[in-house]
Amino acid sequence: MVPIILVTLAVLWQSALVGYTLVLAGNAADQAVRAGTVAEGGAHAACERAGGEHIPGAWSYDIDCGRQGDVFTARADLRVPLLFPGAFNLPVTVPGKAAAATERRDRP
Repeated sequence: MVPIILVTLAVLWQSALVGYTLVLAGNAADQAVRAGTVAEGGAHAACERAGGEHIPGAWSYDIDCGRQGDVFTARADLRVPLLFPGAFNLPVTVPGKAAAATERRDRP
């Protein structure tokens, strides 16, 4: 019975890590797009820096920022850790996407 309980706990813990990674990815994309829309200059650098600011060091991630017309977009791809963050990652990437209209400075 003990092995079944341990496997069940491991599966539940891994599910919690996947959920937390999903929350981190969404928040990173939101923070990145917010920083990119209000940046005076260097929007891409501000976007990438703000996106990675709130991600714990144990998570591996990529942040991609871009502009499509008046819309600034950000995508944060986080890799899901296997049982213990920082050790090994699953071959699963959780995407977080966000977009917002850029703030125009030419209006009074």
